[in-house]
Amino acid sequence: METSEADLAAGRVGAASIAFHGVAATAPVVTLVTVVPAALADGAGPLVPWSFAVAGLILLLFCAGQAAMIRRFPSAGAAYSQVAHGLGRPGGLAAAWLAIAGYHAIQFGLYALAGHAAAPLLSSLLGLTAPWWAVAAGCWAIVALCGTMRIEVAAAVIGFFAVAQVAVLAGVGAAGVMQPAGGRITVGSIRIDDPAVLDRPALGLLLAVAALAFAGFESSATHAEEGFQPRRSAGFGGYWTVLLVTLLLGGFSWSMIVAAGPDRVAAAATRGPELLFDLAGERLAPWAVTLGRMLLFAGVLAAILALHTAIARYLYALGRERVLPAVLGRTRRRTAAPRAASVTQSLIAGAALAGAHAAGADPGPRTARWLIAGGALGILILVLLVAVAALLRLNRVPGPEGPWGRFVAPVLCTVSLASLVLLAFRDLPALLDLPAGYPLVKAIPAALAACVLLAVAHALLLRRFRPVCYAGIGLAGTPVVITPAAPEPLAASTGPGASTAPGASGASGASTAPGASGASTAPAASAVPGQAASHAEPTAPAIPRQRDPGAHRPERISQRSPGPE
Repeated sequence: METSEADLAAGRVGAASIAFHGVAATAPVVTLVTVVPAALADGAGPLVPWSFAVAGLILLLFCAGQAAMIRRFPSAGAAYSQVAHGLGRPGGLAAAWLAIAGYHAIQFGLYALAGHAAAPLLSSLLGLTAPWWAVAAGCWAIVALCGTMRIEVAAAVIGFFAVAQVAVLAGVGAAGVMQPAGGRITVGSIRIDDPAVLDRPALGLLLAVAALAFAGFESSATHAEEGFQPRRSAGFGGYWTVLLVTLLLGGFSWSMIVAAGPDRVAAAATRGPELLFDLAGERLAPWAVTLGRMLLFAGVLAAILALHTAIARYLYALGRERVLPAVLGRTRRRTAAPRAASVTQSLIAGAALAGAHAAGADPGPRTARWLIAGGALGILILVLLVAVAALLRLNRVPGPEGPWGRFVAPVLCTVSLASLVLLAFRDLPALLDLPAGYPLVKAIPAALAACVLLAVAHALLLRRFRPVCYAGIGLAGTPVVITPAAPEPLAASTGPGASTAPGASGASGASTAPGASGASTAPAASAVPGQAASHAEPTAPAIPRQRDPGAHRPERISQRSPGPE
């Protein structure tokens, strides 16, 4: 295997490919088959499409801050790098571990769902009954193979499945709208006739569910370095991802209400995951229903692959900065793909699947719901951290952004996301469909808290024992360490013509060049005219302590006092 420590190849994918990557990661067809029928069966009715619209609006506000952070720090680490610049290095590591843990949980849930999605197809087309682990193993092999290829290949596979998903859902939704129940579309399908319904606790639950349904859209930012325009493509891709997912979830859930009838949709939704296929079977040919079932399985596979590429790039970013073993930061010479990180992620997923099979587990939709909900909750916290980081960073170090992108949108987004996080934790038993005292209800928040605490402990250990590595967190492998310059001799500093080297003001010294892991200092002073200059024996500069002036903060060195003389 030919590997190098080169960066990911730039100019490989455009905003459209990145957007389809985000759409695939959210797996909208899974939400429409598993989540929407349950919400409609509880009597939510028109609140379902409206909740998706509200969640989409909040996340569009988030995209304003995220796009600004991508313009400043385009990195495969995505949220990891952005939070590190806004909330500090411990916060950056917390974001990285939340992203890796959350996406792994969602991915494992999708593996558990893959067998259930493939069962009707295998039965009707081939007359076979395959166990869940066999289907999951087949999906794992495809994902492991595609993950090590050039990003264009993985993007083409993901894009194909995403486009097919959008096209088939649009067709089925259009059929439901063109042939509504009772022969006409009524305002009851979208209008909330009873204002008292807005005061129900179910409203908060619906908003939390809608926000969790978007989990995965943030993964589009992991392809910033590989975009045609590294500082812009991923930002545009994030906007398009949120818009497409909002239209798919909101529009299709409304079409289901229209097709079943506002007064009868709650009773029809008791069919559960079969609601979508039953409504399609009443209006379309049998082959269209089979195509819809194939779409469900393809959507699950595309989501697994999209999450795989996102996790691999988080691992690559951490390896490149030596936060994790450096081997993860290597790319394959011919493809510029993070092959070591991709293989590592495949081994983790394969070990988990093998362990579940060896333990005799038989996961189904219920297990998938627990895993996906827990992982999505971690991603929702991650998005909140990115929003807060963008708000602080964009206003602490102003740039070209206007008041809307720098302050107004991040403030509105932060407040809204914080409210959704509180609602999600409050309604966690309902999200998991478990009693309030069930151990899993307490285990998920405990696991998320443990993830954050371990990440902070990891950061503190790096700060204590590997300060240069700690200095490079969030800098895409090019740490810049500011070290105090050596004191100048009195004669040289007071004689005529004495001067300091450029970039060294007061006690502040020089910085390392990009890619360097240490620090170098500039010459301290020039010789006095007419006198022989005495040169001291050069010594290696000491690595600064964390509280030394300017240490690990090159962007703020000009704003800080040079310290005591």
